[in-house]
Amino acid sequence: THPIAKESAMNRIRAGAVALAAAAVMFVLYPALRPWHDESTATGALASLSASTWVPSHTFAMIGFILVPLGLLALAQAIAGTGSDRTTMTAFVTSTIGAGLVLPYYGAEAFGLHAIARQAAANPQLDLLALADQVRYDPIAVSTFGIGLLMLGAGAALAAVAIWRGNLLPRLSGVPFALGFLLFLPQFFTPAVVRISHGVLLGAGLLWLATALWRTAVSAGPAQRTDLGH
Repeated sequence: THPIAKESAMNRIRAGAVALAAAAVMFVLYPALRPWHDESTATGALASLSASTWVPSHTFAMIGFILVPLGLLALAQAIAGTGSDRTTMTAFVTSTIGAGLVLPYYGAEAFGLHAIARQAAANPQLDLLALADQVRYDPIAVSTFGIGLLMLGAGAALAAVAIWRGNLLPRLSGVPFALGFLLFLPQFFTPAVVRISHGVLLGAGLLWLATALWRTAVSAGPAQRTDLGH
């Protein structure tokens, strides 16, 4: 394989590692900066949804969802030729579709609910809780959101399996990452402290995977580099 092609493959893997590391930061910041009030009450909902950190915190999550599939594409490049190619590409495709299904809901949550809350602050006659529920619990919206999160969990689990079987990266390096995404849906039904802890877990898992991916690109021997260039 031509040296330029091999170096290009290494650069793509490094870029994927950076994407995963950046996603780690995004998913830690999301629950850490999100305002936490009792959103079952009008006062609490108004305090949370109209807060200056509401939009940025949810935007961080959206950026994270976009970055993760890019990292998985680099993972597929890194472990190509190990027998896990099909599993890794399935993980990439599944996660990409999952992210696409999740993002519209997050956009409505971030921008739509914030705009509604600001209007409710200026017009007390508006029923903020009823309007927020219409956005959050629309059947199609909540269904695509749930399916998207399940697909992200499945994609992360497939990536962990591919890493284990490929035996090129540390075998356990995909496990916390997979666990974080498998828990993404159920963590919505837990208190703030658990959700913040989940963000730390997911961030740590992404950072471990990013580090393992970067080290693989840096330390790959000639034989591995040849495979990566295919």
